[in-house]
Amino acid sequence: MYVIGTAGHVDHGKSTLVKALTGIDPDRLAEEQRREMTIDLGFAWLTLPSGRSVSLIDVPGHERFIKNMLAGVGGLDAALFVVAADESLMPQSLEHLAILDLLAVRHGVVALTKADLVDAEWLALVQEEVAARLRGTSLAGAPIVPLSARTGQGLTALLAALDATLDATPPRGQASGVPRLPVDRSFTIGGFGTVVTGTLLDGPLRSGQELEVLPGGLRARVRGLQIHKQRSELALPGTRVAVNLVGVHHTEVARGAVLAPPATLRPTTLLDVQLRVLADAPAPLTQNTALDLFLGAAEVRCRLTLLDATALEPGTSGWVQLRLERPLVAVRGDRCILRVPSPSRTVAGGMIVDPHPPRHRRFRPEVIAALETRAQGDPAELLLQALGDGPPRPWEEVLAAAGISAALAQELVPQLAAAGRIIVLPEEPGRPLAGAPVGPALLITATGWAQLAQRLTPPLRAYHGRFPLRRGMPREELRQKLRLTARALGPVVEEAARRELVGRDETTVWLAGHEPRPTPQEQRALEAALAAMRRTPYGPPAPELDEELLAWALERNLLIRVAPEVYFLPETYAELLAWVRATAGSAGSVSVGAVRDRFGSSRKYAVAFLEHLDERRITRRVGEGRVLV
Repeated sequence: MYVIGTAGHVDHGKSTLVKALTGIDPDRLAEEQRREMTIDLGFAWLTLPSGRSVSLIDVPGHERFIKNMLAGVGGLDAALFVVAADESLMPQSLEHLAILDLLAVRHGVVALTKADLVDAEWLALVQEEVAARLRGTSLAGAPIVPLSARTGQGLTALLAALDATLDATPPRGQASGVPRLPVDRSFTIGGFGTVVTGTLLDGPLRSGQELEVLPGGLRARVRGLQIHKQRSELALPGTRVAVNLVGVHHTEVARGAVLAPPATLRPTTLLDVQLRVLADAPAPLTQNTALDLFLGAAEVRCRLTLLDATALEPGTSGWVQLRLERPLVAVRGDRCILRVPSPSRTVAGGMIVDPHPPRHRRFRPEVIAALETRAQGDPAELLLQALGDGPPRPWEEVLAAAGISAALAQELVPQLAAAGRIIVLPEEPGRPLAGAPVGPALLITATGWAQLAQRLTPPLRAYHGRFPLRRGMPREELRQKLRLTARALGPVVEEAARRELVGRDETTVWLAGHEPRPTPQEQRALEAALAAMRRTPYGPPAPELDEELLAWALERNLLIRVAPEVYFLPETYAELLAWVRATAGSAGSVSVGAVRDRFGSSRKYAVAFLEHLDERRITRRVGEGRVLV
């Protein structure tokens, strides 16, 4: 499946050509049909002679609707650049061509419409002018096909040219990647609810799948998918798809939102961009310039930080950081367009090299060197840069930040782990650490782990110093000390335990080798309390121990608590329990008085013990007695 978008000046026949090719009128709005002018995006589809299925996005050509045009051209495989033979190139022809060039749309065909209205000599001049203008752009050398949508002249040649162009156009995205859908339309259909449309990128989308609406974070479920008005259970990347959503209102999924599986993409308000300024830009771009950013179907006001220049002159390139007024979703390698707000005009565009950068200071050689590394695109270095030396990050988040596919990560991660450069922290116990992250996992660099391991010891040692009789620090307290996410704590503790740095149970963590022991003074106090209990084992005094020592003794089964102020020695507890079981088993029940009389204790101890057995579901009270459960 391929997506082709039209481009060109108003009234040059883009919509008429789409209708002639497909039989579908892309002007769906009543106002568009009344004014005979495209205002918003239109959609159609056709099957080429080769059998390829193609989606067509028809964009408005009027300069007032350039924002709508930009919302539709972010996911194109190829362009259908429309120029009317009777007018040749016009202002919006040139702006649309500049936008396609900035977006690096490298495949396309020029449709020279209205060829029936001009003579052969004029047609040849226009063809020459268009070819000359394409030189130096991403569409240089694109075939130019004279045609008439009115008479049908040249339409067969155009279809053949589109087929030939797509022969050289690689499919977009990876079938195994993480899907994302930039939303370019959102509406409601009676009986179905919210429907959104867009061009699916990077990975497959399935009916029933749970999605997150970004940047807001709302959750929705895919009720159904349609491709070219046909129901489908699966949509592959590069497909124009309509998605019926459950769980959100259509007003909560506006144009510019992005749908993705939960926790796979993060919104951002900072972008590092390799920027190119158009040669015909009216003025240099200077520090802190306010611009309108267009990315996918989203639009947001931003401010410009020039990282390696005092100004970017027309026709030059440079490194910039964009500071966004509100968050949006981006992935490394995405292309963007920048326009000055007033008078509205396209001035620059570029490639996002880091969608989640720190805020940079200007004129720092190390910053520029890191950006150049990211721009060159070595996958291993990109992954390591995306990780940084910070805390563990979910692997799917790292891959999105690095702009590499899951399939490539399956190769890279084991190699980097075997080389000792990264550590895989699986979230599923028992999965081999050296394996690729085929299940839930976090990644951390070796340097990041060394720093984290150093930070792990001091809080645990301090905790053992404050509470020498406790087994270990509560996991949540350790998480807060280390400033880890809830998702990261478990894998970090398991890795530390594997390296014999710590011990752990379900609730606590302790330094390896730590063994809670009472001081000599505490040991004497404990022995005295136990001796006093042995003297009156069936009515023992409550041990006068501090809370920490008492908890330590209880944990080691040196005594057993049956009520807030009632404790028994383990051997006494076992004797009482055996007698109750035997007596209730033979006599059918046992009473408080029977326990009191048999062991010569007071009612207080007999009641406490039997109620304790009730709580443990060993006995059950029936009237004044207890029966075995």
